[in-house]
Amino acid sequence: MIYVKATTRLNRFAARLAWPALRHSAGIGLASVLWLAGGSVTAQGEVNQPQRLQAITLSAGMHNIRAELALTPEQRQMGLMYRRDLATHEGMLFVFEQPMPQCFWMKNTPQPLTIAFVADDGSIVNLSDMKPFDESSHCSAKPVRYVLEMNQGWFAKRGIKAGFKLAGAPFK
Repeated sequence: MIYVKATTRLNRFAARLAWPALRHSAGIGLASVLWLAGGSVTAQGEVNQPQRLQAITLSAGMHNIRAELALTPEQRQMGLMYRRDLATHEGMLFVFEQPMPQCFWMKNTPQPLTIAFVADDGSIVNLSDMKPFDESSHCSAKPVRYVLEMNQGWFAKRGIKAGFKLAGAPFK
């Protein structure tokens, strides 16, 4: 994925106003406040917040998955960056316009994840475990249109492997 600084004008404005006062306050700074809230501050004082997207329900056998949908290039580039709180049955489904080889990395992603590369019919092509903040590529074994990220080990704990078929609205 391509690294994109995802900050808003309001976040940059708030950081500029709050930073001088908070960095001199007793014991807690803006970086600490934002870390507790799930965000971060860059060296330039810019605020980075995780995105929260519209979600759908997918199923993996008897297990339901609440999958946030990353539909636009901007949403896909941001993905789960800066996200510190992904519940057990939550994940993110990346939806592309057409099947193609997909590669992902973990830049600015603090949680270990397992990535599932998924064919149009919902069958898992391959899985890969990804380490926090690791910038090495994890790629699909063949062209796919869907990619599902979950907490690391979610698939393994449920015996889900390549070839398993997920169900839900996106899959034909």
